[in-house]
Amino acid sequence: MHFPSVLFQNSDDRIRADQAVPPGFFGDLNLDQLVEAITASKQTYNLRPFYYTPLKDIDAIDYRHEVLKDLEDKDALQHIVRFAQGMRAMHQHIDQSGKLHYRHQKQTWFLEAVAIYCEAVSCLADEFSTADLESRALSGFSEYLINYSKSSPFVSLRSETQNLKADLSTIEYCVQIDGGTFKVRKYESETDYSLEIEETFKKFRQGAANDHRIKFSEWVQMNHVEAKIDEFVALLFPEIFARLDSYWAHHTEYLDETIATFDREVQFYVAYLEYTRPLKQVGLKFCYPRVSSTSKDVSNYEGFDLVLASKLLGQDKPVISNDFFLEDGERVFVVSGPNQGGKTTFCRTFGQLHYLASIGCFVPGGTARLLLCDNLFTHFEREEQMHNLRGKLQDDLVRVRQILDAATANSIIILNEIFTSTTLRDATFLSEKLMERISELGCLCVWVTFIEELASFDGHVVSMTSTVVAQDPTRRTFKVIRRPADGLSYALSIAQKYQLTYQQLKDSIGS
Repeated sequence: MHFPSVLFQNSDDRIRADQAVPPGFFGDLNLDQLVEAITASKQTYNLRPFYYTPLKDIDAIDYRHEVLKDLEDKDALQHIVRFAQGMRAMHQHIDQSGKLHYRHQKQTWFLEAVAIYCEAVSCLADEFSTADLESRALSGFSEYLINYSKSSPFVSLRSETQNLKADLSTIEYCVQIDGGTFKVRKYESETDYSLEIEETFKKFRQGAANDHRIKFSEWVQMNHVEAKIDEFVALLFPEIFARLDSYWAHHTEYLDETIATFDREVQFYVAYLEYTRPLKQVGLKFCYPRVSSTSKDVSNYEGFDLVLASKLLGQDKPVISNDFFLEDGERVFVVSGPNQGGKTTFCRTFGQLHYLASIGCFVPGGTARLLLCDNLFTHFEREEQMHNLRGKLQDDLVRVRQILDAATANSIIILNEIFTSTTLRDATFLSEKLMERISELGCLCVWVTFIEELASFDGHVVSMTSTVVAQDPTRRTFKVIRRPADGLSYALSIAQKYQLTYQQLKDSIGS
């Protein structure tokens, strides 16, 4: 029976994942920090390429949503967590076997690794046989696993492993030490005098005593004396050790490739669930977005920046959520308002939501409708780079040209404070030309800018502004709402607070 993947429906996506590198916009949207945090505790699985690979069709996204919904059942998740623990223990034993020098010790560590593998597979097969799995991916893998666990090769492997372990556990021997020499022989049911001695002197015990027994080293590697004893024991029990040699030679390919692939791929889901669990526990909302590859009517309610939320949670600070929607031909958000008011966080949230949706994850917010874009482009302010010999304005223009050359009507563009190094007049002129091109493309765009004229550029543009506390305009609410740009009224509020309006100054001078 063949089962492809719990992550990918077709081999093309898997090939892309094998070759994936971080997209260029990751740093601007803090997605690099997000992926680092999600995968930090699972470095051995090499999960990052999975998070670098957006999917290309809606059904592939639904395929992953189904798995996440199955794993929201705590029983199903715990089954996989226990299986993963067993598989990690197996790999640790294999790694340790490879580091050892003496043959029989290497073989017994290998034998224990296979025993752990057989137990992990059998347990998961039993648990999945009664689990209520609805996703195509987990249901398909469950069927594969149950059939595999009942197959003759696996049943034979498990039986041989158990029998060999049992026979090795029956080996008993004695070591007789005489000065600098020793002799190894079979154990012949001699009396254990240590128990008799302990019983004889028990009556003299007057309380707890220090333990003067020799403690053997826990160092895994055998020393040369232990290795020589092992050689003599093998000569005493040649049949059992011959079976151990044969077992090691014939079962090097014991690990099923499909099960090994599942063990790695399913951690994509487990890691994301573990990362978002603390945020859910404090009441932050997540949802499965409705994703479309054609409709640009997008929305999100009670959404938030996932990276910032995790930081604020660690600092015991509140997380501010925001809403947005575009409909009926609206394509561009122009975000203005006071500095440090949440504008950049808003545009990062927009980008994060769409990217997370594209890799098949649930997203922050109570509800969401999002676009499966063909590409995502960002332009955030950067320091001048000496190596390219360009000034800041020229660098802005070059980067914008690259975006416009590559973007299509199905792309998303996120611009944050562009053309800040030139005069207001030139910045306004350049921004209007850029807005014309974006409007012609018809792509979705979020543009954070100090040029409020852009907020009313045409019917495709929607104005969003960051807000302040009405009674104290120096305090930010970090809420970004849909309303006309009001930078002048904000400036007037500040001036009134500090008694710097024209009338206040006039009255002050006059008095």
